[in-house]
Amino acid sequence: MPSAVVTFLFTDIEGSTRRWEADAEAMRVALVAHDGTLQRAIADRGGDVFKHTGDGVCAVFNSPQLAVDAAIAAQRSLELPVRMGIATGEAEARGGDYFGAVLNRAARVMSAGHGGQILLDGLTADLLSGVDLKAHGSRRLRDIAKPIEIFQVRAPGLGADFPALKTADPTLGNLRRPPTGLIGRDRDVAELGLALHAHRVTTLIGVGGVGKTRLALEVADRARPDFLDGVWLIELASVTDPAAVPEAVAAVLGITQQPGMTLADSIAGALEGRTRLLVFDNCEHVLDASAELIESIIAASSTVRILATSREGLRVSEEQLQSVSSLQTGIDSAAVALFVERAQAVAPALGHRTEDTDAVVEICRRLDGIPLAIELAASRMQSMTVTELRDRLDDRFRLLIGSRRGLERHQTLRHAVQWSYDLLTEAETSLLTVCSVFAGGFDLAGAAAVGRSADDYATLDVLDALVRKSLLVADPSSGRTRYSMLETIRQFAEYQLVEGGAANEARTAHARHFASLEATVLATWDSARQREAYTWLNVELANLRAAFRWASDHDGLDSAAAIAIYSTILGSWEEQFEPVAWIEEVIATVGTTPHPRLAQLYVMATFCYATGRAEQAVAYAEAAQAAIESRRFDAVPYEAEAWIGGAYIAVGQPERWASLCRNMIRRDGGPHVIARASLALAATLTGAENEALAASDGLLVAAAATDNPYTSCFALLAYGFVRRDADPATAYDVERRGLQIAQDSGNRQVESHLAVSMSRLAATHGDPAVALDYFTLAIHNLYDSGNFTIMHSPLAILATFFDRRGDFEPAAIISGYAADILTSTAFPEINGAVDHLREVLGEERYSALAATGLNMTNTGVANYAFDQIDRVRGELG
Repeated sequence: MPSAVVTFLFTDIEGSTRRWEADAEAMRVALVAHDGTLQRAIADRGGDVFKHTGDGVCAVFNSPQLAVDAAIAAQRSLELPVRMGIATGEAEARGGDYFGAVLNRAARVMSAGHGGQILLDGLTADLLSGVDLKAHGSRRLRDIAKPIEIFQVRAPGLGADFPALKTADPTLGNLRRPPTGLIGRDRDVAELGLALHAHRVTTLIGVGGVGKTRLALEVADRARPDFLDGVWLIELASVTDPAAVPEAVAAVLGITQQPGMTLADSIAGALEGRTRLLVFDNCEHVLDASAELIESIIAASSTVRILATSREGLRVSEEQLQSVSSLQTGIDSAAVALFVERAQAVAPALGHRTEDTDAVVEICRRLDGIPLAIELAASRMQSMTVTELRDRLDDRFRLLIGSRRGLERHQTLRHAVQWSYDLLTEAETSLLTVCSVFAGGFDLAGAAAVGRSADDYATLDVLDALVRKSLLVADPSSGRTRYSMLETIRQFAEYQLVEGGAANEARTAHARHFASLEATVLATWDSARQREAYTWLNVELANLRAAFRWASDHDGLDSAAAIAIYSTILGSWEEQFEPVAWIEEVIATVGTTPHPRLAQLYVMATFCYATGRAEQAVAYAEAAQAAIESRRFDAVPYEAEAWIGGAYIAVGQPERWASLCRNMIRRDGGPHVIARASLALAATLTGAENEALAASDGLLVAAAATDNPYTSCFALLAYGFVRRDADPATAYDVERRGLQIAQDSGNRQVESHLAVSMSRLAATHGDPAVALDYFTLAIHNLYDSGNFTIMHSPLAILATFFDRRGDFEPAAIISGYAADILTSTAFPEINGAVDHLREVLGEERYSALAATGLNMTNTGVANYAFDQIDRVRGELG
């Protein structure tokens, strides 16, 4: 048998299990023909079949060319759908078999394909000549650490069009791997894995504390390889207003509301064509709102799967209910194993006496095998014996013994929580209840604020005690410890807070705390640590939402305005536009009252242009300028007045942006980096080249001198944009530096604009292959954020690029979608491209193709653009 560097061919029949179940006899006959065809094709080309794997074979060749020839010959003759994978590498022959990493690579390459498809790895592709290959790019394969370059063999007689490769990127999504092992749920995990693929919506139902969320996270984590666009956890426990469910989902997925559409419809539209698993956790208190949104999502996309947890079914179409029961409670049961594991974490010396074992079994039985109740009981092992714990349960859970028939399961859990709560000191009780006002967790400073404590160390001591008693969870993974409560405990603590008459005071303290963070958060944003500010916004968004809502509804206008303003500053540059709606709500509340921050509010409100409300944004822009000119209100920080320009560009009026910037520079002293950069951009769009050059002079020095990454990358964007035609090489180099800064610092909106500008530079003056990379980056960025208005820009440049190449039909289709007042102003070459397309195609043909593009959905045009980019990339080699 050959050894050293060899080439392996692995094959497998797609859907063989289903075929065996449908007609076993026919499958036997087909399999005989299948085996004969493969054996002949392999043997005729010097290959050796060294293993059979169920319905497939493993063969080895001395030559990659012969392996590919054998695969092509076999595929042309096979009647069953066989997927094939080829990989080359060093292997050791031993005992009639082969060993080495290359075998696993060949198997994984094969598993990524579909029936009738031949795939091979990059090393094999490099060794071939005269073979037509389609590049699928670098892909992550299960159990292989590094991405693998994958190619598809194309030849006469073979299929050409196949579904997307079955590969996965574990970095997609926001799901974290569960921190602890799952005990006693192996059967449930297996059943749910099957249900997840068989049904569009799977809902885990059961009592509070039974472990629905933990089970859902385990199933979702194991399902990652099957969802190419990621697994996303949407935690609804902190969403108290049903109307805010779409906002919470949009915030997690980074989707913005589109013009003329509800937020729910915008979410559904953005998910069209995505292969994603969405985990909706804790739906019971917002059941109808969750069900309505899920209905919209599954109606728009056949590739999205939903895994939900709730105490009752959602009652949506295609829903499969999966009941999650309590753990078994016998002597060798999962419940006992769970108690022992959790107890030994706090009391490693837990005894193994027979009476101890009997006591543990009784504890688990009396707690009905509910995991949360068991964990709460186990946490007490730090301060008492097992038998003391068992005897205490007799006193605390008398209702469980006396009248279980009339009780709902959540009351069983409630008494477990009450028992733990009764064991707290006064300081622990006080802090636990006031911290129930937090949505999505809190830090030490937040706990001290709502607890009205001036002593952080005293607060820390109480938090530590609550963590040890399993009433709080401490998560240090981000580098700063964050605390959270299980939702059942949070609801119980909140009930105690309300009953004690202290809820309003705590919620007001919560809102004031987040309002008071304005200066600190903005100081972080206005520094080299800018990314930390964006990360903080994402972590605290649920708290900011709750704080704003309470302040706005309870005469806390100053707090509401502060929260809305700094959240909008951070959110807009990260393309998170939910806080803009808060700004508009404050403006509506202020009315004609001359609030000190009115000018700032109007400036921030202009960001509504990004959600498609350009005319309203212009109205806010005019009100902002009037307020600023009056000098009756607080100054607008960070030269944010220049940000008004987005509204003017959206309606095709760059001259108004230029006028605003000139006025800023004349009116106030200072370096005016943002104002000059904005003027340079606006002047370029109006054709005032000399003014643009003058305004941009010194921006390179300013970009290097500032500690604010947003200021730096925005200045570099403007400098390069001004020189995009006169000195494209310099423009490209400068904007590439800006792109790196934007990506490193989290300035997603500037990153998108830079990617758009660089795609134009590369397409017009540089390497077409590089241009394709920037087109892909820009379109992906804007599509993923749901910013479909700005997505017109890279598509307009792409249409122009295709027109220059002579790809007239794709150019016409994309131009029908992309040509509008925004792109005509910012990238006027689209107008010339459209005129040329009308000439070469004829008016009737062009109009028909453009109408096709105009009528495409956002997902449809994005996918069409990506397909055309891939086609051209293949042609360019």
